[in-house]
Amino acid sequence: MPKMKTKSSAKKRFKLTGTGKIKRKHAFKSHILTKKSKKRKLALTHSTLVHPADEKNIKTQLRLK
Repeated sequence: MPKMKTKSSAKKRFKLTGTGKIKRKHAFKSHILTKKSKKRKLALTHSTLVHPADEKNIKTQLRLK
């Protein structure tokens, strides 16, 4: 059997925290920023955690479980 490879797209987008949760960045911050409010752009700047319902799929893509 060959080695199981991680999904390249997932390893670029997600990081594991010290407690085992998965960190991600917000979408919609790359372009067309003129119509978005300053408050919205500031909120999109900060990273957040992945929803628990999606954690299993992402861990599979990262080959953690």
